[in-house]
Amino acid sequence: MKNEIEISMQVNGEPMSLSVPSRMHAADCLRHRVGLTGTHVGCEQGKCGMCTVQVDGQAVKSCLMLAVQLDGTDVRTVESLAVDDQLNALQLAFKRHHALQCGFCTPGMLMLATSLAARGVMLSREQIRSEISGVLCRCTGYEGIVLAVEEYLQGQLGLAGAAPALAEAAS
Repeated sequence: MKNEIEISMQVNGEPMSLSVPSRMHAADCLRHRVGLTGTHVGCEQGKCGMCTVQVDGQAVKSCLMLAVQLDGTDVRTVESLAVDDQLNALQLAFKRHHALQCGFCTPGMLMLATSLAARGVMLSREQIRSEISGVLCRCTGYEGIVLAVEEYLQGQLGLAGAAPALAEAAS
């Protein structure tokens, strides 16, 4: 096809090659070419964070990337989190803390929180609020999201069951 470029990448652990238009956004590529519709598109300006995915382990807003920039990368989307149709620890924490209502921001929040855990550092609630501020939520008021992310980070860092004060001190 005209103005299409062949790219190869890993998506959720699976190698794939495909042709994409040179000006297609990564978010549109993931949704329309790869079929992973968990990556939501909101503002298409990088302000809402609904399209957050991981590229080479870093949380990125996929509406700000061109699909051709995914060539040679390892991409993880929200579809990679559940294993054998079982929610992972972060998704369960979101469920426990009622951290979602309409669910539109949830994939972006989950991928951002997954990236935070990969840093291996416990964050205070204030730091978590600051980190998630790039993903907008109009429904929850953020408190449930902060508590879910805090619980997940504690579990990932071996601080499970730690009192909130201990988590604050660990930051």
